[in-house]
Amino acid sequence: MAGEDVAREAMEYDVVIVGAGPAGLAAAIRLKQLAAAAGGEITVAVLEKGAEVGAHILSGAVIDPSALNELIPDWKQKGAPLDTPVKKDQFKILGPAGSASLPMFLMPPLFNNHGNYIGSLSNFTKWLATQAEALGVEIYPGMSASEAVFDDHGALKGVVAGVFGVARDGHKKPDYQPGLELHGKYVFIAEGVRGSLAKVLQNKFNLCDDSDPQKFGIGVKELWEVPAAQHKPGLVVHTVGWPLDDKTGGGSFLYHWGERFVSVGYVVHLNYKNPYISPFDEFQRHKLHAEIRHHIEGGKRIAYGARAITEGGLQSVPKLAFPGGALIGCSAGFVNVPRIKGSHNAMKTGMLAAEAAFQAIQAGRQRDTLDAYEDAYRHSNVWKDLHRVRNAKPLLSRLGTFWGGVVGMFDMWTTTLLGGFSFLGTLHHGKSDSASTEKARKHKPIDYPKPDGVITFDKLSSVYLSNTNHEEDQPIHLKLIDPSVPIRVNLPEYAEPATRYCPAGVYEVLYDEQGANPRFQINAQNCVHCKTCDIKDPSQNINWTTPEGGGGPNYPNM
Repeated sequence: MAGEDVAREAMEYDVVIVGAGPAGLAAAIRLKQLAAAAGGEITVAVLEKGAEVGAHILSGAVIDPSALNELIPDWKQKGAPLDTPVKKDQFKILGPAGSASLPMFLMPPLFNNHGNYIGSLSNFTKWLATQAEALGVEIYPGMSASEAVFDDHGALKGVVAGVFGVARDGHKKPDYQPGLELHGKYVFIAEGVRGSLAKVLQNKFNLCDDSDPQKFGIGVKELWEVPAAQHKPGLVVHTVGWPLDDKTGGGSFLYHWGERFVSVGYVVHLNYKNPYISPFDEFQRHKLHAEIRHHIEGGKRIAYGARAITEGGLQSVPKLAFPGGALIGCSAGFVNVPRIKGSHNAMKTGMLAAEAAFQAIQAGRQRDTLDAYEDAYRHSNVWKDLHRVRNAKPLLSRLGTFWGGVVGMFDMWTTTLLGGFSFLGTLHHGKSDSASTEKARKHKPIDYPKPDGVITFDKLSSVYLSNTNHEEDQPIHLKLIDPSVPIRVNLPEYAEPATRYCPAGVYEVLYDEQGANPRFQINAQNCVHCKTCDIKDPSQNINWTTPEGGGGPNYPNM
């Protein structure tokens, strides 16, 4: 438990990596490759809070294989589960009763998915783990890293992982385990979006002082199995427009892949103003549009999930290295928003950090700042990838979906043709997503259609398909800084938006039989670990912390 003086055993490694996602596993593999090439050894441990590697991994996903080609050139021969190449791209603008297709030749080349693969990022991550283990990487699933450990000089020394058996009221149950300390010469934080340790480290080392506020979206996704006659492997469809209004950013993705699979999902930018918006219900309504419905009608929904997405891009990337550690992947935020892709950049930053750490360890260093990683990032294709689209998100925020999209397309053509130059320079993000939420009195409640159980569904049946499970007798991992705020502030001022922005029905406002005396209820066992509450709460009163290892969703083929 944080702040408590607990005697724990310690395990020593050269590098400890928190998170077995694409970034963490790519870093682990690269470290082992470098050691083998040098004829030496390096010890690497990877901690994963999910019950198994890939359990908490969710993405579209159209995967750019550029980093994979570099890391494991013979990935096809080694059986990577990327066997549906993109064959056709479509981009549509939806209205309430129709649509318009944008010719792909008018769009900047970065929108072209030729050479990319559709698949499950969860399955891909599981495969990456087998490649890492074959090289001698130690991977520990079901182990939440709940606390950072610092040395006497203030550098990150390691993490506490594997604390089990603390009851909801805080007492230690008979099966209590204090966990272990895993120490490293360097520790990589690869928790994904809005990780609990990353927040602590960003504050401690002032990593965000010279960057814009990070921006986020929430992505809600379903996996469908459809009749063979309507399956079109390799088809990629992206849309903007309905059901969101022009001032609310977002859009959809729909991918045909594998054995009669269709991945369909919706992303809502979390800087929306209207507190009555429910991203989950916007997605359900979106599926009723004829352009979407015909892809999934007659099929069966077999999986559901949601996660936050970093959208700040170049301007929001924090300082990456600090004494003893580094942020890699979505812990820092390298998603290319117009491309809706980030796994290639996550993997590459893991590889860059690994190269810097290996050089430092070879030179006899430890727990200093890996400035070489920061320098390598600024000269990498990751930086170039983000630099050429740096104004896309700020333009959407300023001008809305239509004009922001038009000007953004022009700007991306300019940066593509002129080597990154933009007539707009570099635009910046304004306030945080939480501060973008307006008071409820400025907006009207939204009457969403009731689910039909065929194309549209409710939250609880959806959470069931995410295989989410938590040990119930443990401290609630969604911490309220002030327990009175939801009813005292958020309910009268914002109509308590947590009941709507959460895609898993975690938050409720309950009343007595007379419809009075509201109270705020947290159904923590429903949490799919998307972190949206931590990001969007207008009072910034919710602190997402990691629950016991092994809990949360278990995403199949997502």
